[in-house]
Order: sequence, then C-alpha cells, then structure tokens
Amino acid sequence: MTDLHEQLADHLHRAYIERRPVPRLTATHPDLTLEDAYRVQQGLVARILGAEGGRQVGFKLGLTSKPMQQLLGIDTPDYAPVLSSMVFDSGQAIGLDRYIQPKVEAEIALVLDEPLRGPGVTAVQARRAIGGAVAAIEMVDSRIADWDIGFLDTVSDLASSAAAVLSSRVVPLDGFDPRTCGMVVSRGGRVEDTGAGAAALGDPVAAVAWLANTVAAFDVTLEPGWFVMTGALHRAFEVVAGDVVRADFDHLGSVTARFV
Repeated sequence: MTDLHEQLADHLHRAYIERRPVPRLTATHPDLTLEDAYRVQQGLVARILGAEGGRQVGFKLGLTSKPMQQLLGIDTPDYAPVLSSMVFDSGQAIGLDRYIQPKVEAEIALVLDEPLRGPGVTAVQARRAIGGAVAAIEMVDSRIADWDIGFLDTVSDLASSAAAVLSSRVVPLDGFDPRTCGMVVSRGGRVEDTGAGAAALGDPVAAVAWLANTVAAFDVTLEPGWFVMTGALHRAFEVVAGDVVRADFDHLGSVTARFV
C-alpha cells in the first residue's frame, strides 16, 4: 500500500469509530483509481480488525442491480469483506448508536461448502461449491457525508457495508432457483417493497462466480464456510431505533432485523 492508501484508510477509519462522516474522497483525490479504492478498502478492513478483533466470514456484493449501476454511471458491481463483528442473528437487537446513516436491504446470502477460486469460475462451478441459500438483511451505512458517493468512494468505504442479519435456515439449491425467489420486505408490519433474486446481477449464483473471478486478482480464494451477500433485491430504506424489519422469501423463510 502507498502512503495515499494508508492516509485514506486512516481517514475513513476515524469516521467509522467517531461516527463523523467525511466528504467524498474523490472530491479531494480526483485521480483515484479502482485499484486505489480497493487498496484503501483493504487498509480500512485491517484497521477495523486490529481495533475490534474478529475475522473475515464472507463477502458482500453491492451495486448488483442495473438501476443502481446506471445511477452511478458504471457497469459492474463492487464488493467488500464481511467481518464477524458485523454479523447478527435473526431477531437480535442491533444498536444504531454505532452507525451514521443506516439503511437496510433484503438479500439472498449463499453459503460456500467448497473453496472457489478464479479466474475462470463459471456459474455451474459456483453452484456446485455452494452449500445453500439463507434469507438475509443487510444494513448499509456510509462514512461519506449525506450518501454523496461516487463508485470509487463506496468501494473505498467497505462498499458501504455495516451489518448482515442472517436466518439460521440454510436451504440447499437442489430444485431451487435463486433467480425466481420472490421476496417481500416490511417494516412494523407494513410492506416497504418487493423483489426477486434476479435483481442480483441477473442470478445470485452467477454473482458468486463473478466475485470469485474478481478477487482472484488480489490472490483471494472464497473459503468454505464463508457466505456471500449477493446484492439488494429492492431499494434501500432508512431505519431508526424502534424499527423492526422483516423479509419473507419464497423457499427460504423469513429473517428479522430489530433496531434499538
């Protein structure tokens, strides 16, 4: 990592621990590249693990839907590691005092039974490596003020990730196509939105293959036991203390996030 990567990782980590958002990085560093952004992300992950302990337990994918890609003027998703400190069980209370401007998204998480390493991984190979699917809710947060983010800003900032809430039920993919899995997400019993698995890069399984091939450039293998949050199935919405968000999926059952 260069001095710039270290400097920007420190900058974002201070925002993370102090809950004080910062201006977009690309406003002051317009020459930042995608490789720079992922190096900053790696530095931020190292700082969080150094301060909080824990370990990597998976990855999250972001910007997997065409509307979000068009909004940011890109044609590719982004990704970031998910750390053990970010994972909550369904129904577990999540204290919002740790976060800055949280929003939630319902997603399909896919759990690996076998290692997966690119390049050249196909959707068929990814499906063979996946042990099953889990109903999930991701909480996203941005250390960039007012969600004023460009693509390189969100990549640097952990792909705007904050927490993952997982159901305990793992459903094998035999006879189940995640692309056609329907979902309804509600808050306080009132429907907020609906979606289907195909919103995640057209196919959540293909999204895992894309991730394996992409992180191979950084000499990373997707490990058995890790899970992949495959991307939002609907628009993200803000949450406040007292909110209870539930996502009901075909085949997968439900998952609940409770915010205090």
